[in-house]
Amino acid sequence: MKYLFGPVHSRRFGRSLGIDLLPKKICTMNCIYCECGETEVCTDAVFEYVPTNDVIEELAQYLSTKPMLDAVTFAGSGEPTLHSGIGTIINFLKTSFPEYRVVVLTNGSLLWRDEVRRAILQADVIVPNLDAVSHHVMQKINRPCNGLIAEKIIEGLVKLRKEFSKTIILEVFIVPGINDHLDELERIREAALLIHPDCVQLNTIDRPPAVEGIEQANCVLLERVKNFFSPLCVEIIGSAKDFHTQEKPVEFEHVLAIIKRRPSTKEDIINGLGIHPKEAEKILDELLRKGIIDRKKGVRGEFYSLR
Repeated sequence: MKYLFGPVHSRRFGRSLGIDLLPKKICTMNCIYCECGETEVCTDAVFEYVPTNDVIEELAQYLSTKPMLDAVTFAGSGEPTLHSGIGTIINFLKTSFPEYRVVVLTNGSLLWRDEVRRAILQADVIVPNLDAVSHHVMQKINRPCNGLIAEKIIEGLVKLRKEFSKTIILEVFIVPGINDHLDELERIREAALLIHPDCVQLNTIDRPPAVEGIEQANCVLLERVKNFFSPLCVEIIGSAKDFHTQEKPVEFEHVLAIIKRRPSTKEDIINGLGIHPKEAEKILDELLRKGIIDRKKGVRGEFYSLR
C-alpha cells in the first residue's frame, strides 16, 4: 500500500486504517512533539500532493475485503487538509463504504479558509489541535509557517462548529514548561468555550518526538489541567486497548508502512495488524538486521523507526 498504512493501534479510535495524503514531511507547522519528525517543507499551499484517483483506487481495493476497522483516519506524514482532493476522497468513502467511520486529524491551521472547511464536512469526526493561543507559546510549541496565527485558527474552528453538526474533538497537547502555565491554559480554555467542541482531549508524548528532551506530562499535571478546563467535557487520552490477535499473514511492507509514518512498539505492530507476536518479532529482527529500521527506548518501551 502506497497511501494507506496500518491498521494502527490508536489510543483513541481503536483499529484505525491510516490515509497519508502527503510525502514526508510536508505540513503547515513544525511541532516540537510530532511523532513524524521534523517538518521538511513548511507551507500553507493547498495542492494535489499525491494523485487523488490513486488514493481512491487503493482504498477501494482494501475496503472491498470488508476488513474489521474502528475508523478510517486521515493522518500520516503531515497536515491532511493541505491536499486539494481530501473532500473528493471523503465523499468516495461515505458513498461507497458508509459503514466505516471517517476521522480527520488536523492541526486546524487552514480551517479559516471556507474551501478547506467545506472539503471535510462529510467526515464523521474532526479532531483539530489547539496547543497555544499566545504568539510566543505557539512559536515555541507549534512553529507554524509564516502568516499562521492563533486568531485565524480559532476563527476557523468557531466557523467549523457552526457548519459541522457531528463530532468535534479539540485536542490540546500538553508540554510541561511550555504551555502548562495558568496564563496560557486560561487562553486555551477561553478559546475552547468559543469553539464548543463535543470534547476536549488532553494528550502528551507517547512516541519519540521531533525534538529530543521534551518531557511527558504526568498524571497529576493532566488531572490539574482537566479540572482547570471545567465546565468543558475533558478527557485524558489513555493507553491503547489491546486487540485480539488474528495471526493472519503479513508482509514486510505492511510493517514498514506503519513504521515509516510513526515510531511504533512491537505491541503496536502486533495489535494494529493483528499478527502473532513471533511473526512481528521475526519481521522486526530482519528489518533491524538489514539496517532498514532503528530501535530506541521511549516512554512506553522500545520504539522502532525508519533509519
